[in-house]
Amino acid sequence: MLNLDRITFNPEIMAGQACVRGMRITVSLILNLIANGMEREEILEAYPYLEPEDIQQALQYAAWLAQDKVHEYENYCQTYGKLRL
Repeated sequence: MLNLDRITFNPEIMAGQACVRGMRITVSLILNLIANGMEREEILEAYPYLEPEDIQQALQYAAWLAQDKVHEYENYCQTYGKLRL
């Protein structure tokens, strides 16, 4: 079981998106910064109110969300039709 006590949801803050400790810093922002090459230390310098554990839990939350059952594409197509991107 994950302990994600730093990931919060409040409909009045960032429209209910997953945020860090009730601040207007979304998990999505942290993921985008990392995905675009920013190091954790750089993020902490740019956002001094964040703590290392905030970044860690944002990554853990994203990994948890990404867990999915693998469905073979052929079986998917037979059931639902081809994907249109």
